[in-house]
Parts: sequence; C-alpha cells; structure tokens
Amino acid sequence: MKTLKKDLRKQSDKDRVRISQSFFKTERGQYGEGDIFLGVTVPKQRLIAKEAAKRISLEDIQKLLSSKIHEERFISLLLLIERYKKANEEERKSIFSFYINNAKKINNWDLVDVSAPKIIGRYLLEKKDRIILFKLSKSENLWEKRIAIVSTFEFIRKNQFNETLEISKILLKDKHDLIHKAVGWMLREIGKRDRKSLEKFLSENYGNLPRTTLRYAIERFPEDLRQKFLKGNI
Repeated sequence: MKTLKKDLRKQSDKDRVRISQSFFKTERGQYGEGDIFLGVTVPKQRLIAKEAAKRISLEDIQKLLSSKIHEERFISLLLLIERYKKANEEERKSIFSFYINNAKKINNWDLVDVSAPKIIGRYLLEKKDRIILFKLSKSENLWEKRIAIVSTFEFIRKNQFNETLEISKILLKDKHDLIHKAVGWMLREIGKRDRKSLEKFLSENYGNLPRTTLRYAIERFPEDLRQKFLKGNI
C-alpha cells in the first residue's frame, strides 16, 4: 500500500487540486466539505489501481476507503470492483456486505457512480430480495440514497425497471440536487430502452417531479415531446 500512495503522490498536480476542490464542492457547507485532493486524473488512478491489484488485501482497501484523500478512496473502490469480478459467490457476498457497511465512506458522487452498479447492482441482480435498496433510499445520508438509485443501473441494463421506478418515486421529494440528477439519469436510461414506461412514470408523477429530474429524464426525447413535458402539456 505504501507503493500505491507513493505512486499517487508522484502524479499529484496542484492546478488540478484547485479544479477538483471546486468541481466536487469542498467548501464549508457544501456536500464535499473537507475532502482532500491530490489532483490525479482518473485514467492515472486506474493505472495505479491496476498495478496495485495483485498485492492489495481487503484490509488495505479498508484503510484506503477510510482515508481523507479523495483519490485514495476512489482507488479503493476500483480495487474492490476488481476483487468482486474475480470472487466466488461467498466472496461476493462478503464484498457486498463490506460495501454496505462502509457506505457512508463512499461520500461523493463519483465514488458512488463508479462503484454502486458494479458491486451492489451486480450482486442484487440475481437476488429476489432487494429490500436493502429501499432501506438505503429512505436513509438520511445523501450518499446512501444515491447508492440506492444508481445501483439500479445494473438492473436497467437487463431491462428490469421496477426497482428504479419505485425508488425514483420515493426520492422525488428529496431536496438535494445530486439526488434529482441521479434519479433523472436513471429514468433517462429506462427511456433509452422503453420510452413508453418512462412517459407513463413521468405523467403519473408529474406534479412531484423536480425540474432537474425532469430535464435529465427527457433529454433524449424528440424535441416536440420534450417541449410538451417541459410545458406540462401532457
């Protein structure tokens, strides 16, 4: 793990630090308050993770995920995804539990988005009991709620829409813009595969739709239909 941390610091870029701090909202009172960045690009992080994958233990991943440094947490999740890909059923269950138990440490939107579908979504894809997603969707923690909806991306890819639609309905009243965007994103993904299902959901829930969610959801609609939804002529 020392080599990994050393490699990360070699790739540090002070100019990117400032950009990242602004982009991920690290100022006082913002969702990423206090997050520390080294200014390492995602492609470089992926290369470092690839090199480290053979020698990093789950205990090391836990330490990285508990780090105050954003890139170390990001890499810990890349490493966890790689372990999951190669794991047997028992190991996958253990990784799933590890992820759930550490969900509050997966505390920025990029961390959630890169990992939730590939671990939580994939694990639950073949499971009948997906109640954990509904529990997370009702959490007071922003990141657990985002995990709940973004995990369903894996279901959407298999044309399974029920959980996405049900969790979206739960989250429509949420106040945070990051949830509005995540819900809109998942709804848009449903629309790419089954526009009628998306139109039905939007029409039935139109009065509760945050404007951001609506705009994201209808982004791929034909212009005339998009305008109808924007103007409420449905």
